[in-house]
Amino acid sequence: MSKKTKSKADAYSFFSCIEKNFDKAARYLSIKKGLLEQIKSCNAVYRMHFPVKIGKEIQVIEAYRVQHSHHKLPCKGGIRYSIKVNQDEVMTLAALMTYKCAIVDVPFGGAKGGIKIDPQIISTENIEKITRRYTSELIKKILIGPGIDVPAPDYGTGEREMSWIFDTFLSLSPGEVDALACVTGKPVSQGGVRGRKEATGLGVFYGIRELCKMKEEMLSVGLDVGLNGKKVIIQGLGNVGYHAATFFHEAGAIIVALAEREGAIYNKKGLNVSNVIIHLKKTGSILNFPESKNIEDTEKALELECDILIPAALENVIHKHNANRIKAKIIGEAANGPVTPEADDILGKKGVLIVPDIYLNAGGVTVSYFEWLKNLSHVRYGRMEKRFSENMNTELLQVIETSCRKKIPIEEKKMILRGPREIDLVRSGLEDTMINGFHKIRDLKKSLKIENMRTAAFVLAINKIIDSYEKLGIFP
Repeated sequence: MSKKTKSKADAYSFFSCIEKNFDKAARYLSIKKGLLEQIKSCNAVYRMHFPVKIGKEIQVIEAYRVQHSHHKLPCKGGIRYSIKVNQDEVMTLAALMTYKCAIVDVPFGGAKGGIKIDPQIISTENIEKITRRYTSELIKKILIGPGIDVPAPDYGTGEREMSWIFDTFLSLSPGEVDALACVTGKPVSQGGVRGRKEATGLGVFYGIRELCKMKEEMLSVGLDVGLNGKKVIIQGLGNVGYHAATFFHEAGAIIVALAEREGAIYNKKGLNVSNVIIHLKKTGSILNFPESKNIEDTEKALELECDILIPAALENVIHKHNANRIKAKIIGEAANGPVTPEADDILGKKGVLIVPDIYLNAGGVTVSYFEWLKNLSHVRYGRMEKRFSENMNTELLQVIETSCRKKIPIEEKKMILRGPREIDLVRSGLEDTMINGFHKIRDLKKSLKIENMRTAAFVLAINKIIDSYEKLGIFP
């Protein structure tokens, strides 16, 4: 991206993008303006500054926690560590969380947190200090708790930081029997759930796969039904992009390009994602991967010929300055807000199908919900039904073998007899959630004759939030 173009894209208020999309959806709703304004606004924005001793110096750290909606409690949203963290970004991400949770029927209000630091240049010891101090600040203001506000990982954070948050909360909340549920994304040994790491990327895969099963939609963009043979470009090889790329590759799609900060690599015959990751770990870059072409400007990779484009890194990467050059027929928003409203309009006129972020990357919060439920129930998934399922399957196989007078091969028998593990149940729940969410959006789009999936998704979310408020008796 040129400096001139980049400055124009970056100058765009991220929160105003969400408001514009919200306003488009509001045209399809006969709801009082005041109620819509309440849903659109952030309920609470907490900005904090706290001192932490880094080496021999004391540094003042800037941090945020935003609760966008209290239509359901607790609030839910990740915490990101980035030097680019600001109030507009955190407010926007909190709003997106509200709409995501509503679409996939996860009973949370949206929230988000952020600490303005660069975790790449700070020692582990100092990151721990900052994390624990931030948690204590949230506890002081009653902005964290199993029934109040439940953080999770985001950009720059992971299991390690979540375990520090849990430990700090536990130490300052003695006797809290549900303390494990104060945060999700924890290590499995501390109450985390199997399948959380790949959840967002897998949710992206399930959502796009479901779209590609729809004959009507595929006909509209001139593609065959199914994922097999589809040419895919993925921007961003972080947790979301990597897992999405892996699942697309395993499903028979051809990953023709992968883009990272330093540039992109391209091979029209396809890239082996696992080998690219090995190369990245060895060299520190995806560039110069064998049998691939380097592309210095990472934005140019978005403009290459492909069937499916997955922006899985930053917001506003597709904007009015490059939208006309996008050749993809389907765009799956794995990142938050990768397409600006102006670009949305341009791409819509070109007939590009956009699967919106407020639905497509809801896999993370869906599996976080499963973890939260696991922590509240104090029972791991599969513990009570695994042996029962295996025993029932054993009896069923015996009946089949007796009736058919034929033995089933041992390997096939092992596969059939195996009871559901935690990861099987988590992935099954995620798959069902993403499929149901897709069809609710699609059905609403068709019934109200809405122009695109994004607007339909916002209409669906707003309707569900209004319904929750009415059940609470807040609105007449």
